[in-house]
Amino acid sequence: MRNFSLAAVSAALLAGLLPCAIAATPMQEQVPLPAPSSSAQKLYSSAQNDLLQIRILLKNGRTQASVGSGFLIGDSNLVVTNYHVVSQIALEPETYVGEYVDTANQRGAVELLAVDALHDLAVVRVGRSGTGFFKVPEQIQQLPALTQGQYLYSLGNPLDLGFAISEGSYNGIIRRGFYDQLMFTGPINSGMSGGPNVTVDGKVAGVNVSKRLDGELVSFLVPVRYVQELLVKVRQQAKPARDFNLIVGQQLMAHQGVIVDKLLESPLTLKVLGPYKVPVRESDQVRCWGQSNAKPDIPYTVDEMRCQTESAIYVSSQLQTGQVSIQHAYTRSLELNALRFSDLVSNAFKNQVSGSYKNQQVTAPACKEQFVSNNKLSMRAVLCVRAYRKFTGLYDFILLTASTDQAMMSLQSRVETKGVSYDNGLRVSRIFLESLGKGGK
Repeated sequence: MRNFSLAAVSAALLAGLLPCAIAATPMQEQVPLPAPSSSAQKLYSSAQNDLLQIRILLKNGRTQASVGSGFLIGDSNLVVTNYHVVSQIALEPETYVGEYVDTANQRGAVELLAVDALHDLAVVRVGRSGTGFFKVPEQIQQLPALTQGQYLYSLGNPLDLGFAISEGSYNGIIRRGFYDQLMFTGPINSGMSGGPNVTVDGKVAGVNVSKRLDGELVSFLVPVRYVQELLVKVRQQAKPARDFNLIVGQQLMAHQGVIVDKLLESPLTLKVLGPYKVPVRESDQVRCWGQSNAKPDIPYTVDEMRCQTESAIYVSSQLQTGQVSIQHAYTRSLELNALRFSDLVSNAFKNQVSGSYKNQQVTAPACKEQFVSNNKLSMRAVLCVRAYRKFTGLYDFILLTASTDQAMMSLQSRVETKGVSYDNGLRVSRIFLESLGKGGK
């Protein structure tokens, strides 16, 4: 990456993974897809009667809010789609309602039965049955074995333009998040979220979920084994949940335990920044970058390290969570006087925590400041906590520190954990604070 601002890193890692549902916004011109092969034509002809478009409508006026795709399972009336396609009716059922439209332009209501926010899946029930084309076996041994490079086919309703099929290839399992995804080197456009991805003989390999905005034909699928697990739960439940906010909250609570345990499963790596040692975590789930502003015309130098989880849990269009970010900035100067240097680092330290009591997702931050000393390093430390309004027991923690041991050099660090329990938020913040110290060159 060339721009290491927090906004750029977040955009490349998180917003760069675009969920492939489409909101009700003006369409952008798209490059037309190549004509489908004979294999694709045969697959589409066989599958089209079991493909659905899933529309989310504002109850008041029945205006379309967003659209995605789905597919009927076997000869049942159960439809698999993405959680992010139906998140509005899951979390705001008093405001939104869902409907399906099939390839014959028949439509009807959808009933939400189950969600899996961690793997971005949902199951809805509709008023018609499938023909039996899309089968998800109950035994994991019966799922298709994929080989890198084999052709796969994604189906759905891209950009609300009509049903379509796109070809690509399977290129392995991606483990940069906390849950596996499949890499599909083929086009998945907005509106295809929740549509099926199948092998040439029609076996379901996965579910369309997202694509990279900064790459060419780099798309991602939810593996079919997670679909299998959710369908088993649906068949075992007596009736649908009455409060999906509660269900999603329980899933987020389980996830935060996973990310914190993974983050702290081994001692943190200590990196050297000038005379300081700073903790980072480098793993399959967390990537780190470094940069320096060193230029002849700048009277001070800032060396930075930034680490961040490469995935987030989509809760709603206003809330993505389940992330950890770590930042360290080492600033020094031989040209500025002490007053100007103090003003420089003070401005860099302040205004790092934002929030308002008007935010409908989280409370305004509550912060506590204290001067501490450990590992021969004196620091100013600020710990801020925001509570989630709709998901009891979940919080965002932000720990800010600034060294106070030197007049012309400064270490500033920031650790943010989003969507964690109070105990885990304190645990992460304490371990990182205790790991900071002196001892570099």
